Amino acid sequence: MCRTVRLDPSLLDPAAGSLLDLLPPDGPLSWVRRGEGLVGWGSAAEISTAGAERFDDADTWWADLVAAAVVRDEVGVPGTGPVAFGSFAFADDPGSSTLVVPEVIVGRRGDDAWLTTVGRSSIADPRLGVAAAPEPPAEVTFSDGALDGEAWMSAVAAAVLRIESGEVDKVVLARDLLATAAEPVDARWILQRLAAAYPMCWTFHVDGLVGATPEMLVRRDRGLVTSRVLAGTIRRTGDDGHDLALAAALARSSKDLEEHEYAVRSVADALRPHCSSVNVPDSPFVLHLPNVMHLATDVAGNVHDAREVSSLRLAAALHPSAAVGGTPTPAAVGVIEELESMDRGRYAGPVGWIDAAGDGEWGLALRSAEVTGSTVRLFAGCGIVAGSDPEAELAEAQAKFVPVRDALSS
Repeated sequence: MCRTVRLDPSLLDPAAGSLLDLLPPDGPLSWVRRGEGLVGWGSAAEISTAGAERFDDADTWWADLVAAAVVRDEVGVPGTGPVAFGSFAFADDPGSSTLVVPEVIVGRRGDDAWLTTVGRSSIADPRLGVAAAPEPPAEVTFSDGALDGEAWMSAVAAAVLRIESGEVDKVVLARDLLATAAEPVDARWILQRLAAAYPMCWTFHVDGLVGATPEMLVRRDRGLVTSRVLAGTIRRTGDDGHDLALAAALARSSKDLEEHEYAVRSVADALRPHCSSVNVPDSPFVLHLPNVMHLATDVAGNVHDAREVSSLRLAAALHPSAAVGGTPTPAAVGVIEELESMDRGRYAGPVGWIDAAGDGEWGLALRSAEVTGSTVRLFAGCGIVAGSDPEAELAEAQAKFVPVRDALSS
């Protein structure tokens, strides 16, 4: 049994960040941007999948679950009724992926606000109230992950040689950073600080994976499909005038434009088999975030058959894109496995939600970290193309650690 009832939108004022304030400490689920989105808690049903069939297995499980569900939905917009939050491994092997159907879901979209209860919770409405505030992490120290800076620059240099030899055109190399606290870290602390500092990003948490991604892998909304591609990055200085000049330089950079073109092409090619039309703008725009600027392009299309192609199947078709893997993708992923010296887990994999109609939003798990007890593993990646400079790429990776690293400070 699943029931969705309308709420007074004033109860969920985006300016107050109240969606995240509702989350309890155990099993919080989040997909929030500018105060809108979805949060949930409890587990009415869940599945773990792995391997090359992880997306298909999860999508089939979800379709069977909603087909058997008894649903009362008084609102009827994407995100109402039963919803599953998901997070998927980057690689086919190893790695575990998950879909979780919360017992309680609270959402806001424009003038609509709602409460969904699933399973036993649907018998009576839970009382919504602000949860106890999370405690800040205590005595956080940082250390290198799989590779230190020098070793990772060597990996970048090796990737450039592979590119120059013609083996691949682009490789996205990631590195990790370990944070250790004196006590178990409450992911809600990181969530709330990321949402406040990066309101234009999608702030997420699923099964310990937390972050604020600027990149929408795919959104399906009543048949309309959109995907935001980010590739090409420059660090901001804090000086508005200088940053404008840097943005102009980024928009003219042949290295960054080449990297961006690869990423856009991979997304458009992946969408075309599923869409009746795909629109790709002629040139990217510069997306300004508090710590970096990106070249960005919004690709759009119309899905052929909404009954057959869910948002999760679209995410599977798009993953891994050139933005997180490289070009050509199979060869680039092989280079990643050789040079990164680490398991990405769910970093750079799809993260988001799907509803009973198949609509949903799936981002790339970037600017993210995995919280396990008192340990937080941060991730950052950079697109490597011919001419990439290892020192510049290391600086870019360090800039991409900043969102979560700052969120861990008290």
